[in-house]
Amino acid sequence: MQFRWRHFVVILCVAVAIVATREATYAHSPRVPQWLSKTGLYDVDGRLDPGNLHYSPQYPLWTDGAGKERWIYLPPGSKIDVSNADVWQFPVGTKLWKQFSFADHKVETRMIWHAAEDQWIFAAYRWNAEQTDAELAPEEGVRNSWEILPGRQHAIPSTSDCRTCHMGSPAIVLGFSALQLSDDRDPNALHGETPPADAVTLSGLEKRGRLKPARSDHLSKPPRIRTQDPIERTALGYLSANCGNCHNDAGPLARLGLFLLHDDAAPAGADEPARATTIDAKGLWKVPGIPPDRSRIVAPGVPAHSSLHYRIASRRLASQMPPLGTVIRDSVAVQLIDQWIENLAPSGAGTDGHSQQGAQASH
Repeated sequence: MQFRWRHFVVILCVAVAIVATREATYAHSPRVPQWLSKTGLYDVDGRLDPGNLHYSPQYPLWTDGAGKERWIYLPPGSKIDVSNADVWQFPVGTKLWKQFSFADHKVETRMIWHAAEDQWIFAAYRWNAEQTDAELAPEEGVRNSWEILPGRQHAIPSTSDCRTCHMGSPAIVLGFSALQLSDDRDPNALHGETPPADAVTLSGLEKRGRLKPARSDHLSKPPRIRTQDPIERTALGYLSANCGNCHNDAGPLARLGLFLLHDDAAPAGADEPARATTIDAKGLWKVPGIPPDRSRIVAPGVPAHSSLHYRIASRRLASQMPPLGTVIRDSVAVQLIDQWIENLAPSGAGTDGHSQQGAQASH
């Protein structure tokens, strides 16, 4: 237990350092509106402003079963620089909103605003009981904003939490990327949403002339996870969206060597990072209850010896992944990851008859 806590503290310290090194950027931030209705999401009549584009990522982030809607505003005539296919650069003035609902009750709406060069502002708004508007949440967030299940509360994140997640990723904007907006959508994507009729896709952005340079290949060969196995495609897509924003080869946790973020710019035939860095790989974090030499990030054929299985299934502070934004286990995802691991040909790690008791009893 002592080692696991130390590993958690190291990751936490790295996250705090990310925020601290960029804090000066926000010392003189433009004023954030007190009410959501004043942020530009709505027009003067209180309706959604038609200048904001609806979008729906094919691999949604799990947030305890919350329903979500998302919009992006791009200044007129502006373009997204996609020279780096994996790190899109958004024009100054870009705004994005993500709205969270439980049982059709709007709870919060988060906003990201590219206010100036090298200056991104994060804000969260808490909806009132009348569902008529949402007020700016305090910097420290709101711990118990909505009861999801008895004893389980949804928390509105602090602005520092928002910065930690978004600025630990190579791309500050999450969920709006070539893979996420691809027209070749994964029909089995977990918690997949039916895109609104007006939702913008990758080809839609291309046809609107909102990408530079133009990427005709997005029309002829839409991005997708590099595998022909439908279960693996869904599993790696889920890991990319839910884990890859921290675990990638360009962020502060790159030294761990665990890369789960899909790389659209990879050469043809390249293995997915989540395959290359997890299968039969020894990680720093060991699965409790089994011999350390048998613990793997992914032990082919043996979910119980796979730290990936354990950490997605756990909702303990010292072991759960993701560490923020969720208090309820994504049981469907655990089943999917287990199925993917079970389908991998055993390599010898953990195949000596050890049962799954150790991992499952610790959840």
